[in-house]
This record gives sequence, structure tokens and C-alpha cells, in this order.
Amino acid sequence: MKIIECPRDAMQGRKIFIPTQQKIDYLNALLDVGFDMIDCGSFVSPKAIPQMADTQEVLDAIDKCSSTSKLSVVIANVNGAQKACDHEKVDVLGYTFSISENFQQYNTNKTREEAFAIAEEIQELAHKHNKELMIYFSMAFGNPYKEAFDEELVLSWVNRFAKMGVKSINLSDTVGVADHTIITDLFTTLIPAYQEIEFGAHFHTEYDKWYEKVDAAYLSGCRKFDGAIKGLGGCPMAKSDMVGNMPTEKLISYANEKHAIHGLNLLNFESAYNQALKIF
Repeated sequence: MKIIECPRDAMQGRKIFIPTQQKIDYLNALLDVGFDMIDCGSFVSPKAIPQMADTQEVLDAIDKCSSTSKLSVVIANVNGAQKACDHEKVDVLGYTFSISENFQQYNTNKTREEAFAIAEEIQELAHKHNKELMIYFSMAFGNPYKEAFDEELVLSWVNRFAKMGVKSINLSDTVGVADHTIITDLFTTLIPAYQEIEFGAHFHTEYDKWYEKVDAAYLSGCRKFDGAIKGLGGCPMAKSDMVGNMPTEKLISYANEKHAIHGLNLLNFESAYNQALKIF
């Protein structure tokens, strides 16, 4: 079971700026844990996400040499993708694409078709620089805008990205609306249909309601889960009440319950967890 830590998601909505050195120290602690990947920052407009304005500086300073964890950054356009490609420590470009037309406009001021065309450019750029492209499907389980949504809409966009050659897609429950039925339906349909794509789950949830979502995805074949220590964070661009992330400590306890190998150093996780409590 792959567990991905998302300090970027935990930090991005916080109004008080977290000092750069504190971010560096925290990421270094997370690198010692052995996460499959760490979502460490973003190359987006600092006007949109001021908390991530120092991503370049943080990346320059962190010590990745002794860690097996991949580093990912979120990008929203070709300019951000180029910055990510230019940094040797970045392994994965996380591009946000919304199943909701409304949210795509709110988030990037683009239509879905325009965002898809940008993804094609970014895919070429990633290949050129030997980086991985991962697509975040925002609002993959529904939206708060009373906008039309069904499973077929998700499947049609997956099909288009599959034809593009994308190998990694995260289904994101951006505002925490996913239930057992839609989670099961999507993963049991997509995983066998697109065996060349690794599907992950990026769930937002209230802290005491995490189990149903993880259990539905895991039993449906998903083995890649995003989390944030203490369930901190959420999406500040959703124009809806923020719902926190999947708590990483709960993902670990679930993996242990299922006797699933996660490969994390739990002593180092405890140290990173304590740092998170001080930062947040």
C-alpha cells in the first residue's frame, strides 16, 4: 500500500505564512519516514496561493540524497511545469484537472477543454525532462455547485487522458462528498479497464469519518492513498467550506489492520508527527 504525504495540501490554505526554514526542516523529517512520494509544494501564482511562494527556495535547501521518496509539486500551467522540470529534485508534476467545469474556471480560469490542451503540452515537457506527470481529477466524486455529475463523465475524461499516455491519475474528493457507492463504482470500473494507469485516492474528509472512504477504495483495488498528518488542510480554491485531508496516521493504522506493507519508518513518522503539531 503506497502512502503519500501531502504537506503542500496541509499548508496551502493557512493564512499565516509558515517560515521557509520551518518548511525545510519539516520536509527533511518527512523524507526520513520513507513515504512513496511527498507532495511538497507548488509552482502556481503566489497571488493565488501565497503560502507556496517559497517552493523554489524550499526545494533548493531540502536534503533528498538519503531518501527514496519521490517529490511532487502541483502545477496549473506550462510556465509552472517548466519551473518544475528545471528543478532536479522534482520527480513528479501534479497537474490539476477538474471534472467540474465550474471548479476548473474557479481554480485556473480555464475551461476543461483548455485545461486538457495544456495537459498535452505539459505531457510533452515532462517526457522531454524525464519527469512523471500525474493528473489530479478534482471533484472526481461530485461537486457542491449543483452541477451535473455522474460516473460516465469521469470515465470519459479518464479515457481521453489514457489516450494521451498518462500513467498516473488521482481521483480527488475535493470537498468531501464521496460515499461508499461512488468510490466503489469508480475504482472497480477504472482499475481493470486501464491496467496501464495507476489510480490513487486523494480523499478529503472529516477527521472521524475517514474509514468508510479508505475501506471502499482499498476493497475496490486501490493501493495508493494521499494523506496529511492530523488530516490538516483542504482546498482553499473550492468556494466551499474546507474539509480536511485524509489523516496519514489513520492510513497507517488501516494498512496495519489489513496487513498491507507500507514500508514506513514509524519512529521517524512519530518525529515528523511531533513537528507537524508544532507547526500547525
